[in-house]
Amino acid sequence: MGIIMVAIVAGLVPIVPAIVFFIRHNRNEPTHATRGLVLGLGGFNAVVGLMAAGFGLVWLASPATILASGMVAPTAAADQFTSLAAALSTGFATIGAGIAVSATGAAAVGAIAEKPESFGRSLIFVGLAEGIAIYGLIISFLLLNR
Repeated sequence: MGIIMVAIVAGLVPIVPAIVFFIRHNRNEPTHATRGLVLGLGGFNAVVGLMAAGFGLVWLASPATILASGMVAPTAAADQFTSLAAALSTGFATIGAGIAVSATGAAAVGAIAEKPESFGRSLIFVGLAEGIAIYGLIISFLLLNR
C-alpha cells in the first residue's frame, strides 16, 4: 500500500504547475485558466487527479479501514476484499460491454440502413456484445456467494 501512495504522490507532481497557472490566471481569464488546468499536459492532470481520487476512495472504503475505524463489528472470518473484487469485475465488464456495444451497434445500424433484412443477425451481434456485462455480473454473484 505504501508503494501505491508513493506512486500517487509522484504522479501528482506534474499537477503543481497547472495549479499555479490556475491560481495566477483565474482572476483575469477564468475560462482559460480552468481549461488549462483540466487539459494541461494533454489531459494528464485530469487523469492523474481522477486516479488519485479513485485510490483514495478505495482506501477509505476498503474493509480493513472500515473495520479498523470501529464503525462495524467484525463478523465471521471472511475474505475482506471479496466485495471489492465483485465490484471491480462488474464495473470493468460493463465498461467493456459499453465499448463493444458502441462498436457493434453503430455497425448494426449501418447494416440495417443498407439492408433491412439483416436486422435479426445484427441484433444477435449486439446481444453477444451485451453479454460481456452479464458475465461480469455472474462472476460477482459467484464471488459474493462463496
